[in-house]
Amino acid sequence: MKKPMILAALTMTYALTSGVAHAARDYINVVGSSTVYPFSTVVAERFGKSTPFKTPKVESTGSGGGLKLFCQGVGIQFPDITNASRRIKESEVSMCAENGVKDIIEVLIGFDGIVIGNAASVDKMELTRKDLFLALAKEVPNPDGSNTLVANPYKTWKDVNPALPNRAIEVLGPPPTSGTRDAFAELALEGGCKKFDWIGDLKNQSKAADKAGDKAKAKQLKNRYKSICHTVREDGPYIEAGENDNLIVQKLNANKNALGIFGFSFLDQNIDQIQGASIDGQDPTFDTISDGSYPVSRPLYFYVKKAHIGVIPGISEYLAEFTSEKAFGEEGYLTEKGMIPLNEEKRDEIATTVAEQKTL
Repeated sequence: MKKPMILAALTMTYALTSGVAHAARDYINVVGSSTVYPFSTVVAERFGKSTPFKTPKVESTGSGGGLKLFCQGVGIQFPDITNASRRIKESEVSMCAENGVKDIIEVLIGFDGIVIGNAASVDKMELTRKDLFLALAKEVPNPDGSNTLVANPYKTWKDVNPALPNRAIEVLGPPPTSGTRDAFAELALEGGCKKFDWIGDLKNQSKAADKAGDKAKAKQLKNRYKSICHTVREDGPYIEAGENDNLIVQKLNANKNALGIFGFSFLDQNIDQIQGASIDGQDPTFDTISDGSYPVSRPLYFYVKKAHIGVIPGISEYLAEFTSEKAFGEEGYLTEKGMIPLNEEKRDEIATTVAEQKTL
């Protein structure tokens, strides 16, 4: 009696550790971005109702957290798909490869804007990316005008810009594991940071050093530039509010002075309670994000383990549903949830990538 049980256990162990997904799980497991979560959830629900497959399990773990889980290995104990509100990093591709996750399908699904908003019951803010950098960066250019940095001294929005209200800087935002946080740092903070010529020049110097073959100096300058432009202050004005956007809305309504950082789709669904600040003169709208005039917008993705396709039931069919015109098309049901669609040519390209299972 014992020998067959041992053999069965060994067989299962081999299946889970040999880089082959085992068909003991009969539903798709999706993790990742809180921004992509509502889009993925509606696709999963429709998929579950319209096909013979079970409704996929979708969890909101943040982009970084999802990719970490996704990259841990191949097998039923690991996610099949991870959502991301930024593109996968080279370091994450390497981490995946080290753990046997080597064939990854990248699916670009649309665009989203990052909104800096407050309660709809108070005055709308009109900000620039430079204002946001000065308000939220850990170190900022010395107010004396010298090309040096100091610990961020600004306490109110009026300190940052005399045209802004004399209110304490209080911004509720996502944690470092969030793709929204990464995109906000790159698009908003860095966008304001490089308005200071001497800081922006660090990036140019890095490129020049790289071209000259001095890789070490290029890396040092690049890291210095990124540290200045992307590091968020930790002395109180920026408050990590987790991955739950609904909680941010509650806090904004409770604290009329606070601002929050979230995706446009969330603003679109809660327009009766919150409003988006204009950034560099552009309001966050479907049209301004679609045409690129709103400066703080980003692409949305999900990533799929090719090794799990054909083993975990329904993955190919789920991908086909997500990239169908009725879902991510110009008038698809995902646009009703606030996603900004890709143009027709790009949608065709993505649909082909998915159909042919092309990998990174």
